Amino acid sequence: MQEILNKSQAAMEAALEHLARELAKVRTGRASTGLLDNILVDYYGTPTPIPQVATVGVPEPRLLTITPWEENLVPAVERAIMTSDLGMTPSSDGKMIRLPIPPLTEERRKEFVKQAHKMGEETRVSIRNARRDAVDALKRMQKDSDISEDDSKRAQDQIQKQTDAHGQQVDELLKRKDQEILEI
Repeated sequence: MQEILNKSQAAMEAALEHLARELAKVRTGRASTGLLDNILVDYYGTPTPIPQVATVGVPEPRLLTITPWEENLVPAVERAIMTSDLGMTPSSDGKMIRLPIPPLTEERRKEFVKQAHKMGEETRVSIRNARRDAVDALKRMQKDSDISEDDSKRAQDQIQKQTDAHGQQVDELLKRKDQEILEI
């Protein structure tokens, strides 16, 4: 029974961590190194994320600096950024790439908020699926007479509390991201 509770807890935590990683990639008016995590550069024939071939820094709130570990990668990194869906134009001095983050329009901000809320809803679904799986497992155990009805009910209550707590964490993450996106 404890194994089922631990398994559901781990699944819910994994869903929250995934949401946090995905929200880091959603663009705000501020520079964030997470913006470049999904952009792939051709590194000796292998598509590789920019943070794995360069040092990414945030010297100012609206500027990212990218310093590839090998100088011959500068044009490839620039090309990858320009062909990505970021909609930003990098500039380089041959050694370092500067990526200014333009301010977002009100319309784009609202789109990003919608995108973040969609991610949040997907996370809530994952959390509810983990709850459903755990409750099903408990009911099977009860049916097979491995645990009593009282133990099953107690465990289901614990799982519901886990679900509620993780749902609140999703709300808090989304609230913070909304403030970040809407901040001018």
